[in-house]
Amino acid sequence: MPKSQVRKKKVYTPPTDIRPAATAASKKPSPVWLPITAVALIVVGIAWLVVYYLSSQEYPVAAWQYWNLAVGFGCMVASLAILSRWR
Repeated sequence: MPKSQVRKKKVYTPPTDIRPAATAASKKPSPVWLPITAVALIVVGIAWLVVYYLSSQEYPVAAWQYWNLAVGFGCMVASLAILSRWR
């Protein structure tokens, strides 16, 4: 019985007008201060909340009352925003 011919697949090359312009080699790496700042903000946010709860809501700033929670969580959310820029 004769053997059937093997078809060769064509190599796909995307059109040049659709190809993405930025390649992985052209992207700049993140600056060194970025992860350091993000980790520092996380630590400050957690420390702020821990001090607030352990001091029976008297410290860090007693006049702010529950806004101390916003400061602590705000620091942690700001660190997430900074980390979204990390490459």
